[in-house]
Amino acid sequence: MKYLLIVCFLFQLSSLSASAQEFKYHTVEAGETVYSIAKSYNISEEAIYKYNPDAKGNLEVSSKLVIPLSKKEELSAENEDIQFITHTVKRKETLYRLSKDYNVEIDEIKRFNKHLYSEELRRGEEILIPQPKQGATNTEIASSETLNIPVTNKPQTSETREHVVLPKETKYGIARKYGLTVKELEELNPKVDVLHPGVMIRVGTDVLDEPVILTDEVFEFYQVKPKETLFGLSRKFDVPQDSLISLNPALEDGLKIGMVLKVPNTGLGEGKEGETEELAYDSEAADANARLELSDNLSNFDTKELVVLLPYSLHQIESDSTSNYKDAILDDRVLRISLDFYSGVRMAVEKAKSLGISTQLKTYDTRRSVQEVTNIINSNDFRNVDAVIGPLLQNTIEAAASKLTQYNVPVISPLSDREMRSYQNLFQSRPTDEILKNAMFDYLEKNSIGKNVIIIADGAKNQVKNELTQILPNSRVILPAEAYLSAEKIQAQLSKTQENWVILESSNIGLLSSATSALNRLARGHKIKLLTTNRNSSFEDDIVDNQHLGRLNFHYPSVDKEFDTTSSDEFIKNYKEEFDMIPNQYVIRGYDLTLDILLRLASAKDLYESFEKYKGFTEYHENKFHYSSKPNGGFYNDAVYIMNIDEELNLNVANDQ
Repeated sequence: MKYLLIVCFLFQLSSLSASAQEFKYHTVEAGETVYSIAKSYNISEEAIYKYNPDAKGNLEVSSKLVIPLSKKEELSAENEDIQFITHTVKRKETLYRLSKDYNVEIDEIKRFNKHLYSEELRRGEEILIPQPKQGATNTEIASSETLNIPVTNKPQTSETREHVVLPKETKYGIARKYGLTVKELEELNPKVDVLHPGVMIRVGTDVLDEPVILTDEVFEFYQVKPKETLFGLSRKFDVPQDSLISLNPALEDGLKIGMVLKVPNTGLGEGKEGETEELAYDSEAADANARLELSDNLSNFDTKELVVLLPYSLHQIESDSTSNYKDAILDDRVLRISLDFYSGVRMAVEKAKSLGISTQLKTYDTRRSVQEVTNIINSNDFRNVDAVIGPLLQNTIEAAASKLTQYNVPVISPLSDREMRSYQNLFQSRPTDEILKNAMFDYLEKNSIGKNVIIIADGAKNQVKNELTQILPNSRVILPAEAYLSAEKIQAQLSKTQENWVILESSNIGLLSSATSALNRLARGHKIKLLTTNRNSSFEDDIVDNQHLGRLNFHYPSVDKEFDTTSSDEFIKNYKEEFDMIPNQYVIRGYDLTLDILLRLASAKDLYESFEKYKGFTEYHENKFHYSSKPNGGFYNDAVYIMNIDEELNLNVANDQ
């Protein structure tokens, strides 16, 4: 049932552009009825009831109705004293800002650009801005550049004044002084990115009596984040709610996202003495091995444009029968993985939304074809896309990255662990086997001191054996001549006084089975730990006893860790409610990867800047991410877990560096 829901959703997406219906909101006025409203919009009463079932009762004054616009309705200003300006949307522009710049209501802008009732502004698109006619009846459409409208002369909010920036003043301090949020201050001054002493900016008129304190030993500034409450803030800063209100009189009107509060200096706030810009994360002092909490550093709340490219191959499924969906899903492992991954993506978008991050999500079916990937990019506008997740297969990933280098759009490879060609915009999020091996080398080099190290490697693993002996020069080596290893041959190399670390390198099931069985018996009289640099599929064969691996405290490098799906985590709970099952590794991978990308985009100007700005690693349910640049261009994730299995067969993280 889960897969059918997702497939149906994808079919709806694929046909959305062909059958899109436009809508607007109607605010009910006194005396209006469904009949009169339907007549005024030239639609039927049934059309209103379809989208507003509650309208069958009494209409409440000031309530809002969703009105499906008649296809016959056309943009016209013949009977209105209106002319239009064609405005090209710039980066970070919002409807609120445009309404202030052009002195026009947001609803009026939407009225003549109906797609804005359901979509966000897109950078580079042209929209019509209605303006009152000034004397002449000329309605020629012109751009703001043609009309020569300077930014400084655009209408501002009615209650503003000028402020000259003083040395050491920050946006936080100025916003607080004039009763604004930082976002509102930035919208009043769209051209001012960095504050410099002497710069004149627009501010509000409500000035606090107290002087603006940058920070001191007692107080600092804190910007309210989405979903925070007064109760939560009082606990966070260990101060009674009434004291917070006393420090911030504006709280009497309620807590609002973006408010800048004066709070006790506990080290949890965002102020640092002497800053001249946003009070930000100190990337120079950051430890590359430290865990990052990007949700504490959100600053860029522009709507994120995210594209997902996955090989659904929906064109091969007959859409007129439920059984066709089921058969296709059961027969096609790649389709199942794609649907699982995409369900995780959707849940991550919802999680980001709860943090104040809006996302415009689009998905395309690559049909497992390089040509189809090329067609998708050629047929759609990718210039303003913040990130592309996918495709899954190496050749299609490389094709997407190559094609999108012209726009410098980041392409994130979600699942492939193969070494890929270098493109400046390609991010390989899954560590390769080489990275896993090197992570295990680091672990062994740092932790094997004082241990009796024994390397067991067959002929196929000769290169790894040579690398290990260089890192661990005092190690002992056993080279099995065939797919079997006796306990006697191992026992001759064991120590009774030291802990024995046995590194087993092989893909031969017979050798793995005999070696682990022998080590299990020898562990009764010796202290033995089993390790490998590559836990390949042969270790998972039924012939290799998991009980033996558990007793030997088996250690290995891994891309992910096992998440406790029985926990009360919000993600697990929401997934169970929607699909009546627990998420698998591909669902969690889709969730972790997408949430990481969205948080990075929201905590920096773009994805590239986020990797320069934040040096540590991020971690979520099963995956962690730390991107390093490749010599020839692009980035790779080198964050790896060292896992171990205990006697109860529980998976644990042995080393989280």
